[in-house]
Amino acid sequence: MSIITITLAEALNRLRNQEVTSVALTEAVLDRITAVDPLIQAYLTLDREGALRQAEQADVARKKGAAGPLCGIPLAVKDNFCTRSLPTTCGSKMLENFVAPYDATVVTKLRQAGAVLLGKLTMDEFAMGSTNENSAFTIPHNPWNRDFITGGSSGGSAAAVAADECFAALGSDTGGSIRQPASLCGVVGMKPTYGRVSRYGLVAFASSLDQVGPLTKDVRDCAILMDVISGHDPLDSTSQNRSVPDYTEALQEGLHGVTIGIPQEYFKSGLLNPDVEKVVQEGIAQLKEAGAELVEVSLPHTDYCVAAFYLIAPAEASSNLARFDGVRYGYRDCDATSLLEMYSRSRSGGFGDEVKRRILIGTHALSAGYYDAYYRKASQVRTLIREDFMKAFTRCDLLVSPVSPTPAWKLGEKINDPLALYLSDILTISANLSGIPAMSVPCGFSRDGLPIGLQLQASHFNEPVLFKAAFNLEQRAGVTGKKPVIV
Repeated sequence: MSIITITLAEALNRLRNQEVTSVALTEAVLDRITAVDPLIQAYLTLDREGALRQAEQADVARKKGAAGPLCGIPLAVKDNFCTRSLPTTCGSKMLENFVAPYDATVVTKLRQAGAVLLGKLTMDEFAMGSTNENSAFTIPHNPWNRDFITGGSSGGSAAAVAADECFAALGSDTGGSIRQPASLCGVVGMKPTYGRVSRYGLVAFASSLDQVGPLTKDVRDCAILMDVISGHDPLDSTSQNRSVPDYTEALQEGLHGVTIGIPQEYFKSGLLNPDVEKVVQEGIAQLKEAGAELVEVSLPHTDYCVAAFYLIAPAEASSNLARFDGVRYGYRDCDATSLLEMYSRSRSGGFGDEVKRRILIGTHALSAGYYDAYYRKASQVRTLIREDFMKAFTRCDLLVSPVSPTPAWKLGEKINDPLALYLSDILTISANLSGIPAMSVPCGFSRDGLPIGLQLQASHFNEPVLFKAAFNLEQRAGVTGKKPVIV
Protein backbone atom coordinates (compact mmCIF):
# COMPACT_ATOMS: atom_id res chain seq x y z
CA MET A 1 0.00 0.00 0.00
CA SER A 2 1.35 3.44 -0.95
CA ILE A 3 2.10 5.66 2.00
CA ILE A 4 -0.20 8.40 0.70
CA THR A 5 -3.24 6.11 0.90
CA ILE A 6 -2.95 5.29 4.60
CA THR A 7 -5.07 7.06 7.18
CA LEU A 8 -3.95 9.89 9.42
CA ALA A 9 -3.97 7.51 12.41
CA GLU A 10 -1.74 5.00 10.59
CA ALA A 11 0.62 7.79 9.50
CA LEU A 12 0.93 8.90 13.14
CA ASN A 13 1.79 5.32 14.15
CA ARG A 14 4.51 5.09 11.51
CA LEU A 15 5.96 8.44 12.59
CA ARG A 16 5.98 7.36 16.25
CA ASN A 17 7.64 4.05 15.34
CA GLN A 18 10.23 5.88 13.20
CA GLU A 19 9.17 3.93 10.12
CA VAL A 20 8.90 7.18 8.19
CA THR A 21 9.85 10.82 8.67
CA SER A 22 7.58 13.80 8.26
CA VAL A 23 9.80 15.04 5.42
CA ALA A 24 9.34 11.75 3.54
CA LEU A 25 5.61 11.80 4.22
CA THR A 26 5.30 15.39 3.03
CA GLU A 27 7.40 14.77 -0.09
CA ALA A 28 5.17 11.81 -0.98
CA VAL A 29 2.03 13.94 -0.66
CA LEU A 30 3.58 16.79 -2.67
CA ASP A 31 4.47 14.28 -5.42
CA ARG A 32 0.87 13.07 -5.36
CA ILE A 33 -0.40 16.64 -5.69
CA THR A 34 1.93 17.21 -8.65
CA ALA A 35 0.58 14.07 -10.32
CA VAL A 36 -3.17 14.44 -9.79
CA ASP A 37 -4.06 18.03 -8.92
CA PRO A 38 -3.92 19.24 -12.55
CA LEU A 39 -6.84 16.79 -13.00
CA ILE A 40 -8.66 17.38 -9.70
CA GLN A 41 -7.91 21.09 -9.14
CA ALA A 42 -8.43 21.01 -5.39
CA TYR A 43 -5.69 23.46 -4.39
CA LEU A 44 -5.79 27.22 -4.80
CA THR A 45 -2.48 27.77 -2.99
CA LEU A 46 0.23 25.16 -2.48
CA ASP A 47 3.13 26.06 -0.18
CA ARG A 48 5.79 23.49 -1.12
CA GLU A 49 8.78 25.16 0.52
CA GLY A 50 6.85 26.07 3.64
CA ALA A 51 5.47 22.54 3.98
CA LEU A 52 8.91 20.94 3.74
CA ARG A 53 10.27 23.46 6.25
CA GLN A 54 7.46 22.60 8.69
CA ALA A 55 8.11 18.88 8.13
CA GLU A 56 11.80 19.31 9.00
CA GLN A 57 10.81 21.14 12.19
CA ALA A 58 8.34 18.35 13.02
CA ASP A 59 11.05 15.71 12.68
CA VAL A 60 13.30 17.70 15.00
CA ALA A 61 10.49 18.11 17.54
CA ARG A 62 9.74 14.38 17.48
CA LYS A 63 13.40 13.51 18.08
CA LYS A 64 13.39 15.86 21.08
CA GLY A 65 10.30 14.19 22.49
CA ALA A 66 8.22 17.34 21.95
CA ALA A 67 5.79 15.97 19.36
CA GLY A 68 2.24 17.29 19.41
CA PRO A 69 -0.78 15.09 18.60
CA LEU A 70 -0.53 15.80 14.85
CA CYS A 71 3.25 16.18 14.65
CA GLY A 72 4.44 15.78 11.05
CA ILE A 73 1.05 15.14 9.41
CA PRO A 74 0.44 17.00 6.10
CA LEU A 75 -2.97 18.70 6.16
CA ALA A 76 -4.76 21.42 4.19
CA VAL A 77 -7.54 23.90 4.93
CA LYS A 78 -10.36 25.49 2.99
CA ASP A 79 -9.50 28.93 1.67
CA ASN A 80 -11.85 30.82 4.00
CA PHE A 81 -9.63 30.29 7.07
CA CYS A 82 -7.32 33.21 7.71
CA THR A 83 -3.66 32.23 7.47
CA ARG A 84 -0.81 34.57 8.32
CA SER A 85 1.58 33.32 5.66
CA LEU A 86 -0.72 32.36 2.79
CA PRO A 87 -3.44 34.13 0.75
CA THR A 88 -7.05 33.84 1.92
CA THR A 89 -9.20 34.39 -1.16
CA CYS A 90 -12.52 32.81 -0.18
CA GLY A 91 -12.68 31.74 -3.82
CA SER A 92 -13.46 35.36 -4.73
CA LYS A 93 -11.91 38.01 -6.93
CA MET A 94 -12.82 40.39 -4.09
CA LEU A 95 -10.07 38.90 -1.88
CA GLU A 96 -7.72 37.68 -4.61
CA ASN A 97 -4.55 39.16 -3.07
CA PHE A 98 -5.59 39.27 0.59
CA VAL A 99 -3.13 37.91 3.17
CA ALA A 100 -4.46 38.01 6.73
CA PRO A 101 -2.20 39.38 9.50
CA TYR A 102 -3.19 36.49 11.79
CA ASP A 103 -4.13 32.80 11.83
CA ALA A 104 -7.64 31.51 12.50
CA THR A 105 -7.84 29.79 15.88
CA VAL A 106 -8.23 26.34 14.29
CA VAL A 107 -5.14 26.97 12.13
CA THR A 108 -3.22 27.98 15.26
CA LYS A 109 -4.35 24.75 16.94
CA LEU A 110 -3.20 22.67 13.96
CA ARG A 111 0.20 24.38 14.00
CA GLN A 112 0.53 23.92 17.79
CA ALA A 113 -0.32 20.23 17.36
CA GLY A 114 2.60 19.94 14.92
CA ALA A 115 0.65 19.55 11.66
CA VAL A 116 2.27 20.45 8.34
CA LEU A 117 0.09 22.98 6.49
CA LEU A 118 0.30 22.17 2.77
CA GLY A 119 -1.88 24.96 1.45
CA LYS A 120 -5.39 26.28 0.83
CA LEU A 121 -8.22 24.42 -0.91
CA THR A 122 -10.71 25.72 -3.42
CA MET A 123 -14.30 26.52 -2.51
CA ASP A 124 -17.48 28.20 -3.71
CA GLU A 125 -17.11 31.97 -3.48
CA PHE A 126 -17.63 33.01 0.16
CA ALA A 127 -18.90 29.45 0.80
CA MET A 128 -22.06 30.01 -1.25
CA GLY A 129 -22.93 26.99 -3.36
CA SER A 130 -23.73 23.29 -3.51
CA THR A 131 -21.45 22.26 -6.35
CA ASN A 132 -18.20 24.25 -6.01
CA GLU A 133 -18.87 25.73 -9.45
CA ASN A 134 -19.07 29.27 -8.03
CA SER A 135 -15.35 29.73 -7.43
CA ALA A 136 -13.75 32.70 -9.18
CA PHE A 137 -10.60 30.63 -9.77
CA THR A 138 -10.82 26.84 -10.11
CA ILE A 139 -13.62 24.31 -10.19
CA PRO A 140 -12.62 20.98 -8.61
CA HIS A 141 -13.51 17.63 -10.17
CA ASN A 142 -14.89 14.62 -8.35
CA PRO A 143 -12.04 12.07 -7.99
CA TRP A 144 -14.48 9.19 -8.59
CA ASN A 145 -15.53 10.60 -11.97
CA ARG A 146 -14.04 13.86 -13.15
CA ASP A 147 -17.13 14.76 -15.20
CA PHE A 148 -19.07 15.15 -11.95
CA ILE A 149 -19.24 17.80 -9.22
CA THR A 150 -17.52 17.48 -5.86
CA GLY A 151 -20.33 19.20 -3.98
CA GLY A 152 -19.96 22.48 -2.18
CA SER A 153 -18.86 24.63 -0.72
CA SER A 154 -15.99 22.57 0.81
CA GLY A 155 -15.64 20.64 -2.46
CA GLY A 156 -11.90 21.30 -2.66
CA SER A 157 -11.39 19.88 0.83
CA ALA A 158 -13.45 16.75 0.08
CA ALA A 159 -11.74 16.17 -3.28
CA ALA A 160 -8.25 16.60 -1.79
CA VAL A 161 -8.91 14.01 0.93
CA ALA A 162 -10.56 11.56 -1.50
CA ALA A 163 -7.66 11.91 -3.95
CA ASP A 164 -5.02 11.42 -1.21
CA GLU A 165 -3.69 14.95 -1.76
CA CYS A 166 -3.56 15.40 2.04
CA PHE A 167 -4.24 13.21 5.06
CA ALA A 168 -7.20 15.34 6.18
CA ALA A 169 -8.63 18.81 5.70
CA LEU A 170 -10.75 21.42 7.44
CA GLY A 171 -13.90 22.88 5.94
CA SER A 172 -16.80 25.08 6.98
CA ASP A 173 -20.46 24.06 7.10
CA THR A 174 -23.23 26.67 6.85
CA GLY A 175 -25.98 24.50 5.37
CA GLY A 176 -24.24 21.20 4.71
CA SER A 177 -21.03 22.46 3.12
CA ILE A 178 -18.89 19.81 4.82
CA ARG A 179 -21.33 16.88 4.85
CA GLN A 180 -22.66 17.14 1.28
CA PRO A 181 -19.26 17.18 -0.50
CA ALA A 182 -18.01 14.52 1.92
CA SER A 183 -20.94 12.33 0.87
CA LEU A 184 -20.46 12.98 -2.86
CA CYS A 185 -16.69 12.31 -2.69
CA GLY A 186 -16.76 9.30 -0.35
CA VAL A 187 -15.04 10.71 2.75
CA VAL A 188 -16.09 11.42 6.35
CA GLY A 189 -17.29 14.95 7.09
CA MET A 190 -18.49 16.43 10.38
CA LYS A 191 -20.33 19.56 11.46
CA PRO A 192 -19.86 19.87 15.25
CA THR A 193 -22.33 21.48 17.64
CA TYR A 194 -22.49 25.25 17.10
CA GLY A 195 -19.96 26.76 19.51
CA ARG A 196 -17.89 23.60 20.00
CA VAL A 197 -15.15 24.73 17.56
CA SER A 198 -14.01 28.34 17.32
CA ARG A 199 -15.04 30.38 14.28
CA TYR A 200 -12.45 33.08 14.98
CA GLY A 201 -10.57 33.73 11.75
CA LEU A 202 -13.18 32.01 9.57
CA VAL A 203 -14.40 34.54 7.01
CA ALA A 204 -18.08 34.82 7.90
CA PHE A 205 -20.88 33.84 5.53
CA ALA A 206 -23.86 33.50 7.93
CA SER A 207 -22.62 33.89 11.50
CA SER A 208 -25.41 32.06 13.31
CA LEU A 209 -25.07 29.03 11.00
CA ASP A 210 -21.35 28.72 10.15
CA GLN A 211 -19.37 25.96 11.85
CA VAL A 212 -15.87 24.57 11.37
CA GLY A 213 -15.26 20.84 11.00
CA PRO A 214 -12.98 18.11 9.63
CA LEU A 215 -13.06 16.06 6.41
CA THR A 216 -11.12 12.81 6.80
CA LYS A 217 -10.46 9.38 5.34
CA ASP A 218 -12.22 7.56 8.17
CA VAL A 219 -14.09 8.09 11.44
CA ARG A 220 -11.04 7.61 13.69
CA ASP A 221 -9.18 10.37 11.83
CA CYS A 222 -12.22 12.60 12.30
CA ALA A 223 -12.14 11.98 16.07
CA ILE A 224 -8.40 12.73 16.23
CA LEU A 225 -8.88 16.07 14.47
CA MET A 226 -11.89 16.96 16.62
CA ASP A 227 -9.79 16.30 19.75
CA VAL A 228 -7.35 18.94 18.48
CA ILE A 229 -9.65 21.70 17.21
CA SER A 230 -12.46 21.59 19.82
CA GLY A 231 -12.65 23.78 22.90
CA HIS A 232 -13.43 27.24 24.21
CA ASP A 233 -11.90 30.27 22.52
CA PRO A 234 -12.23 33.69 24.24
CA LEU A 235 -11.73 35.31 20.81
CA ASP A 236 -15.09 33.88 19.63
CA SER A 237 -18.07 35.17 21.64
CA THR A 238 -20.20 32.23 20.49
CA SER A 239 -17.64 29.64 21.61
CA GLN A 240 -18.95 27.43 24.41
CA ASN A 241 -16.94 27.13 27.62
CA ARG A 242 -17.57 23.42 28.25
CA SER A 243 -15.22 20.53 28.82
CA VAL A 244 -14.31 18.53 25.71
CA PRO A 245 -14.60 14.73 25.90
CA ASP A 246 -12.01 12.42 24.33
CA TYR A 247 -13.66 11.62 21.01
CA THR A 248 -11.32 8.76 20.15
CA GLU A 249 -12.45 6.96 23.33
CA ALA A 250 -15.99 7.03 21.94
CA LEU A 251 -15.00 4.70 19.10
CA GLN A 252 -16.41 1.48 20.51
CA GLU A 253 -17.86 -1.69 19.05
CA GLY A 254 -21.57 -2.27 19.43
CA LEU A 255 -24.58 0.00 19.67
CA HIS A 256 -26.53 -1.81 22.38
CA GLY A 257 -28.58 0.71 24.35
CA VAL A 258 -28.49 3.28 21.53
CA THR A 259 -31.81 4.29 19.96
CA ILE A 260 -31.79 5.68 16.44
CA GLY A 261 -34.72 7.65 15.06
CA ILE A 262 -35.78 7.53 11.41
CA PRO A 263 -37.46 10.83 10.41
CA GLN A 264 -40.41 9.88 8.23
CA GLU A 265 -40.24 13.23 6.37
CA TYR A 266 -36.72 12.40 5.08
CA PHE A 267 -37.90 9.25 3.35
CA LYS A 268 -41.15 10.45 1.80
CA SER A 269 -42.07 9.26 -1.67
CA GLY A 270 -40.31 10.99 -4.55
CA LEU A 271 -37.64 12.78 -2.47
CA LEU A 272 -34.76 10.33 -2.84
CA ASN A 273 -32.90 8.90 -5.79
CA PRO A 274 -33.47 5.08 -5.78
CA ASP A 275 -29.74 4.34 -5.40
CA VAL A 276 -29.49 6.69 -2.42
CA GLU A 277 -32.56 5.18 -0.75
CA LYS A 278 -31.26 1.62 -1.26
CA VAL A 279 -27.78 2.35 0.13
CA VAL A 280 -29.10 4.29 3.12
CA GLN A 281 -31.65 1.60 3.97
CA GLU A 282 -28.80 -0.95 3.92
CA GLY A 283 -26.86 1.33 6.25
CA ILE A 284 -29.79 1.54 8.64
CA ALA A 285 -29.99 -2.26 8.65
CA GLN A 286 -26.27 -2.41 9.52
CA LEU A 287 -26.82 -0.03 12.44
CA LYS A 288 -29.56 -2.35 13.67
CA GLU A 289 -27.25 -5.37 13.33
CA ALA A 290 -24.74 -3.49 15.50
CA GLY A 291 -27.33 -3.45 18.28
CA ALA A 292 -29.17 -0.15 17.82
CA GLU A 293 -32.90 0.07 18.39
CA LEU A 294 -34.78 1.80 15.57
CA VAL A 295 -37.82 4.02 16.05
CA GLU A 296 -39.77 6.17 13.63
CA VAL A 297 -39.92 9.87 14.51
CA SER A 298 -41.38 12.98 12.93
CA LEU A 299 -39.87 16.39 12.12
CA PRO A 300 -43.08 18.08 10.98
CA HIS A 301 -41.57 21.43 9.93
CA THR A 302 -39.04 19.88 7.52
CA ASP A 303 -40.81 21.34 4.48
CA TYR A 304 -40.03 24.86 5.72
CA CYS A 305 -36.28 24.33 6.25
CA VAL A 306 -35.13 25.45 2.81
CA ALA A 307 -37.27 28.60 2.82
CA ALA A 308 -36.18 29.58 6.33
CA PHE A 309 -32.52 28.91 5.57
CA TYR A 310 -32.52 30.88 2.33
CA LEU A 311 -33.89 33.93 4.12
CA ILE A 312 -31.71 33.78 7.26
CA ALA A 313 -28.42 32.89 5.53
CA PRO A 314 -28.61 35.58 2.80
CA ALA A 315 -29.75 38.16 5.37
CA GLU A 316 -26.68 37.50 7.51
CA ALA A 317 -24.48 37.32 4.40
CA SER A 318 -25.69 40.72 3.18
CA SER A 319 -24.61 42.19 6.52
CA ASN A 320 -21.28 40.32 6.77
CA LEU A 321 -20.25 41.09 3.20
CA ALA A 322 -21.01 44.81 3.53
CA ARG A 323 -17.42 45.27 4.73
CA PHE A 324 -16.11 44.41 1.25
CA ASP A 325 -16.54 47.85 -0.30
CA GLY A 326 -13.21 48.45 -2.03
CA VAL A 327 -11.96 50.66 0.82
CA ARG A 328 -10.72 48.29 3.51
CA TYR A 329 -10.30 44.93 1.79
CA GLY A 330 -9.41 43.46 -1.54
CA TYR A 331 -10.59 44.46 -5.00
CA ARG A 332 -11.07 48.16 -5.83
CA ASP A 333 -12.20 49.64 -9.13
CA CYS A 334 -9.72 52.46 -9.69
CA ASP A 335 -11.53 54.00 -12.69
CA ALA A 336 -14.45 55.29 -10.62
CA THR A 337 -14.78 59.08 -10.41
CA SER A 338 -16.72 59.32 -7.14
CA LEU A 339 -16.83 57.51 -3.80
CA LEU A 340 -20.30 56.07 -4.45
CA GLU A 341 -19.28 54.90 -7.90
CA MET A 342 -16.14 53.28 -6.43
CA TYR A 343 -18.29 51.35 -3.92
CA SER A 344 -20.69 50.23 -6.62
CA ARG A 345 -18.13 49.26 -9.24
CA SER A 346 -15.85 47.50 -6.73
CA ARG A 347 -18.66 45.31 -5.43
CA SER A 348 -20.04 44.69 -8.93
CA GLY A 349 -16.64 43.65 -10.23
CA GLY A 350 -15.43 41.82 -7.13
CA PHE A 351 -18.40 39.55 -6.43
CA GLY A 352 -19.69 36.73 -8.61
CA ASP A 353 -23.31 36.12 -9.62
CA GLU A 354 -24.29 33.77 -6.76
CA VAL A 355 -22.92 36.10 -4.09
CA LYS A 356 -24.74 39.06 -5.65
CA ARG A 357 -27.96 37.03 -5.79
CA ARG A 358 -27.78 36.22 -2.07
CA ILE A 359 -26.84 39.78 -1.08
CA LEU A 360 -29.90 41.04 -2.97
CA ILE A 361 -32.18 38.47 -1.32
CA GLY A 362 -30.77 39.21 2.12
CA THR A 363 -30.88 42.99 1.76
CA HIS A 364 -34.51 42.79 0.64
CA ALA A 365 -35.41 40.49 3.56
CA LEU A 366 -33.92 42.96 6.05
CA SER A 367 -35.26 46.13 4.47
CA ALA A 368 -37.85 48.39 6.11
CA GLY A 369 -41.36 47.08 5.59
CA TYR A 370 -40.22 43.53 4.81
CA TYR A 371 -38.25 42.57 7.94
CA ASP A 372 -41.29 41.24 9.84
CA ALA A 373 -42.66 39.41 6.82
CA TYR A 374 -39.40 37.66 5.95
CA TYR A 375 -36.49 37.64 8.41
CA ARG A 376 -38.56 37.66 11.62
CA LYS A 377 -40.92 35.01 10.24
CA ALA A 378 -38.00 32.84 9.14
CA SER A 379 -36.46 33.14 12.60
CA GLN A 380 -39.75 32.03 14.17
CA VAL A 381 -39.84 29.02 11.84
CA ARG A 382 -36.25 28.26 12.84
CA THR A 383 -37.41 27.99 16.46
CA LEU A 384 -40.11 25.51 15.43
CA ILE A 385 -37.55 23.42 13.51
CA ARG A 386 -35.25 23.36 16.53
CA GLU A 387 -38.16 22.30 18.77
CA ASP A 388 -38.91 19.43 16.37
CA PHE A 389 -35.40 18.10 16.93
CA MET A 390 -35.51 18.53 20.70
CA LYS A 391 -38.78 16.61 20.81
CA ALA A 392 -37.36 13.84 18.60
CA PHE A 393 -34.31 13.51 20.86
CA THR A 394 -36.57 12.73 23.82
CA ARG A 395 -37.30 9.43 22.02
CA CYS A 396 -33.90 8.61 20.51
CA ASP A 397 -30.16 9.31 20.77
CA LEU A 398 -29.51 9.83 17.07
CA LEU A 399 -31.30 10.53 13.82
CA VAL A 400 -30.38 8.78 10.59
CA SER A 401 -30.99 9.97 7.03
CA PRO A 402 -29.35 10.41 3.63
CA VAL A 403 -27.02 13.40 3.25
CA SER A 404 -28.03 14.37 -0.27
CA PRO A 405 -31.20 13.29 -2.14
CA THR A 406 -29.00 12.24 -5.09
CA PRO A 407 -25.45 11.14 -5.83
CA ALA A 408 -23.15 13.68 -7.50
CA TRP A 409 -24.42 15.11 -10.77
CA LYS A 410 -22.54 16.27 -13.86
CA LEU A 411 -20.64 19.54 -13.89
CA GLY A 412 -22.83 22.27 -15.36
CA GLU A 413 -26.03 20.22 -15.12
CA LYS A 414 -27.81 22.49 -12.63
CA ILE A 415 -25.66 25.62 -12.66
CA ASN A 416 -28.43 27.71 -14.26
CA ASP A 417 -31.13 26.48 -11.88
CA PRO A 418 -30.38 28.00 -8.44
CA LEU A 419 -33.68 26.78 -6.97
CA ALA A 420 -32.80 23.16 -7.80
CA LEU A 421 -29.42 23.66 -6.14
CA TYR A 422 -31.01 25.17 -3.03
CA LEU A 423 -33.37 22.18 -2.75
CA SER A 424 -30.41 19.79 -2.88
CA ASP A 425 -29.54 20.97 0.66
CA ILE A 426 -32.91 19.94 2.10
CA LEU A 427 -31.50 17.11 4.26
CA THR A 428 -28.57 19.02 5.76
CA ILE A 429 -29.60 22.59 6.52
CA SER A 430 -31.86 21.75 9.47
CA ALA A 431 -28.79 20.75 11.53
CA ASN A 432 -27.38 24.25 11.03
CA LEU A 433 -30.70 25.92 11.82
CA SER A 434 -30.85 23.84 15.05
CA GLY A 435 -27.15 24.05 15.95
CA ILE A 436 -26.83 20.29 16.45
CA PRO A 437 -23.85 18.09 15.43
CA ALA A 438 -24.08 15.93 12.31
CA MET A 439 -21.79 13.66 10.35
CA SER A 440 -21.63 12.15 6.87
CA VAL A 441 -20.22 8.62 6.71
CA PRO A 442 -19.49 6.75 3.44
CA CYS A 443 -22.07 3.98 3.13
CA GLY A 444 -22.07 2.65 -0.44
CA PHE A 445 -22.02 3.46 -4.13
CA SER A 446 -24.54 4.20 -6.87
CA ARG A 447 -24.86 1.94 -9.90
CA ASP A 448 -22.59 4.45 -11.68
CA GLY A 449 -19.88 4.01 -9.07
CA LEU A 450 -20.40 7.33 -7.29
CA PRO A 451 -20.14 7.47 -3.47
CA ILE A 452 -23.22 7.81 -1.25
CA GLY A 453 -23.06 8.94 2.38
CA LEU A 454 -25.34 8.38 5.36
CA GLN A 455 -26.04 11.23 7.77
CA LEU A 456 -26.16 10.86 11.55
CA GLN A 457 -27.40 13.71 13.76
CA ALA A 458 -27.29 14.02 17.56
CA SER A 459 -28.46 16.45 20.21
CA HIS A 460 -26.27 19.40 21.22
CA PHE A 461 -22.78 18.38 22.43
CA ASN A 462 -23.59 14.70 22.05
CA GLU A 463 -20.75 14.14 19.58
CA PRO A 464 -19.46 11.00 21.39
CA VAL A 465 -22.56 8.95 20.53
CA LEU A 466 -22.30 10.26 16.98
CA PHE A 467 -18.73 8.92 16.74
CA LYS A 468 -19.76 5.60 18.26
CA ALA A 469 -22.51 5.03 15.70
CA ALA A 470 -20.40 6.27 12.78
CA PHE A 471 -17.55 3.97 13.76
CA ASN A 472 -19.85 0.95 13.91
CA LEU A 473 -21.40 1.78 10.54
CA GLU A 474 -17.96 2.21 9.01
CA GLN A 475 -16.84 -1.21 10.24
CA ARG A 476 -19.88 -2.91 8.72
CA ALA A 477 -20.33 -0.94 5.49
CA GLY A 478 -16.87 -1.92 4.25
CA VAL A 479 -16.62 1.18 2.05
CA THR A 480 -13.78 3.02 3.78
CA GLY A 481 -10.42 2.33 2.17
CA LYS A 482 -11.75 2.01 -1.38
CA LYS A 483 -9.97 4.47 -3.64
CA PRO A 484 -10.89 6.25 -6.88
CA VAL A 485 -8.70 5.58 -9.90
CA ILE A 486 -7.43 8.98 -11.07
CA VAL A 487 -4.31 8.36 -13.15
